[in-house]
Amino acid sequence: LAKSKVPSAEIDKKMEEAKIVEKEIDDARQSYTSVAFRASILFFAIVELTNIDPMYQFSLQWYQQLFQAGISNAPAADDPEERLTNIIDYVTHSLYVNVCRGLFERHKTTFSFALTIKILTGYNKMDQ
Repeated sequence: LAKSKVPSAEIDKKMEEAKIVEKEIDDARQSYTSVAFRASILFFAIVELTNIDPMYQFSLQWYQQLFQAGISNAPAADDPEERLTNIIDYVTHSLYVNVCRGLFERHKTTFSFALTIKILTGYNKMDQ
């Protein structure tokens, strides 16, 4: 009986440590919700470009690569909130520049306007 109490205490200790780690992971995951929200707004904005011209089609794979590069290249910050803001700003700018590179000149202003409307509407800063 004494021998089984030692492993049981170790298991209990590891279970408590696992709960702490699980909470830290959940908190970290939740902090990226704002980035994921902006990512979805941006993706659906470029998907709707086919309404302007059917030639404007961007794949999810292209978008994922652009987004991952944005996370890697966004300026680092000590403050997690500042880091998230840097990622959102960098990815938004990077997407804009890369999409505009493939648009006809006459459609760039339309895309800029549509992207702005999507972002403002997504954050409830504009009436529909």
